[in-house]
Amino acid sequence: MKSVLKLPIGIENFEEMRTEGFYYVDKTGLIIELLNNWGKVNLFTRPRRFGKTLNMNMLKYFFSYGCDAALFDGLEISREKELCEKYMGRFPVISITLKDVAARDLEDAAAMLSAIIGEEAMGFAFLAESEQLSSEEIIEYRQLATLDTSGCRKFLMSADILEKSLRTLSRLLCKHYGQKVILLIDEYDVPLDKAQQNGYYDEMATLIRNLFGQALKTNDNIYFAVLTRCLRIAKESIFTGLNNFKVMSVTNVLFDEYFGFSDVEVRAMLDYYGLDNHFGIVKEWYDGYHFNNARICSKMGHSRNGTAPHGTILELLSGLTYPPLLRACSGRGGHKFLLPSVRYLQCARQSSKENSPFQSTD
Repeated sequence: MKSVLKLPIGIENFEEMRTEGFYYVDKTGLIIELLNNWGKVNLFTRPRRFGKTLNMNMLKYFFSYGCDAALFDGLEISREKELCEKYMGRFPVISITLKDVAARDLEDAAAMLSAIIGEEAMGFAFLAESEQLSSEEIIEYRQLATLDTSGCRKFLMSADILEKSLRTLSRLLCKHYGQKVILLIDEYDVPLDKAQQNGYYDEMATLIRNLFGQALKTNDNIYFAVLTRCLRIAKESIFTGLNNFKVMSVTNVLFDEYFGFSDVEVRAMLDYYGLDNHFGIVKEWYDGYHFNNARICSKMGHSRNGTAPHGTILELLSGLTYPPLLRACSGRGGHKFLLPSVRYLQCARQSSKENSPFQSTD
C-alpha cells in the first residue's frame, strides 16, 4: 500500500521536505525565472507565511557546491537541462536569516548579527587552511569565526569587522573557489522592526545600511543576491546608491505564482488527500490575495494569480484531515485561524500612515 505524504507544517528545509516523505508544491520555477530575468540584487516582499524561507532554502540547495541533483528529480527545474548543467551545484552560497535578531538594544542586536554571520562563516572552515588565500586573508577569515573563551559562543567581531563581514566572506570564498558567490538574506527587516519597537532604529539602520552596502554595492565577488521579507524598508534609507536593485512586491506579476498556493495547487492538495469536495470551505474561510494590478481579492481562485499563504492552508488541510482539529477551529471562531496575513496588511497600511520607516507590500 502506498504511503500518504505528510503535510509539511512548519518544515522550512528543502532537503527534509524532499527526503522525509512530505507533500511538496513545486516552486522550482522560481529558479528559472531568477536566471531568465536576472538581477544583481533581487528583493521579494511578501506577507508572512507565503513560503519565502522554504524558497530561499531551495535556492541554497540548488546552487550550492555538492548539490544533490536527486532532490530536484521530477520537479519543473529538472526539465531545464541547460540551466541545470550550467547552474546546479556550481556556486559557493552564503545563506543567512535575520529572523532571530530581536534585541532590546543595539549592543545585543549587533551580537546576534555577529553570531549569525559567524556561524555561517564557520561552515566554511576549510578557508582557515586554504592554499588559495594569503596569510593575511586567513587572518581575516579567523576574525569572522573566532569565539570568546567564556563558553557562551559569542563571536569576537568589532563593529568594523561586522560591517564588512559579508563582503569579506564573499571575497574569500570567491578567491578560494575562483567562482562568484550567491548571497541569500532571509527576513532582512526583522532587526529594523525590532529596533523601531525598542527605540534604536536610527542606530540599527546605520548598521544594516553599512552591512548591506559593503556586501551588495560594487561587490565584484557576488554573482547575484536575493533578499526577502514582509516589509520593504524605504529604498533611499537602506539601499542608497545600489545599482541593479529589483523589488518584486505583491504588485508585480513576475514571480507571483512562486509564493503562496494558487487555487489550482490547493485543489490538487485537496484531491490528493481525498478532500476535493472541501474546496468551497477553503475558499470561504480564506480571504486570498490577488497579485496583479495591486488588487487584493476577497476570494481565492479568481485567476491563476490568486494565491494563499502556505502556512494557513497547510494548517487548514491538517484540520480537514484530522477532524478534532477541524472541529476546534470551525464555526465563526475558525476565521481567526486564517486571518493573520490579512491583519498584517491592515497594520502595514496604518504604519505607513503614521510615517513609519517601513513600507507595506501592497
